[in-house]
Amino acid sequence: MAILPIIWAPDPVLKTKCKPVEAVDDEVRRLVDDMLATMYAAPGVGLAAPQIGVEKRVIVVDVAGKDEKPQPIALINPEITWASDDTQVYEEGCLSLPEMYADVERPARVKVRYLDRDGARQEIEGDGLMAVCLQHEIDHIDGVLFVDRISALKRNMIMKKMVKAKKLRSREQAA
Repeated sequence: MAILPIIWAPDPVLKTKCKPVEAVDDEVRRLVDDMLATMYAAPGVGLAAPQIGVEKRVIVVDVAGKDEKPQPIALINPEITWASDDTQVYEEGCLSLPEMYADVERPARVKVRYLDRDGARQEIEGDGLMAVCLQHEIDHIDGVLFVDRISALKRNMIMKKMVKAKKLRSREQAA
């Protein structure tokens, strides 16, 4: 398992609608393993393939608490099949927008259909942090960032900070 670099916004790959996975094979399973290793190393609770530069509909999540046993879930070609009418506001962050946070309103519960790492069709229902995480990561494979779901004023402030942070990071890497 490799720990891969996470792409920071703004980057065009993060705005790309990803292609479905045609077949769950060893290459896809290796991608899932690398994504989980990368997510845990970051550390984060979710990661989508475009965040590591892969334009495929693959996400991984693990919302287990620090004192709980890890509960990684790989979702290939995930799709939300149902969302509750009631909503919740959650302070979201993103590995592609480090140290940037904003309150985002989303459905409080969702059902998601997907393929697991063996290619079997599965369904998961999530609420609380799991619902937020599933929706956030599925947004990623549709080319949507959490900042696209907040006011233009807040989004512009965050993106200006990200441009500066990216420039600083590039200078530090070059030195």
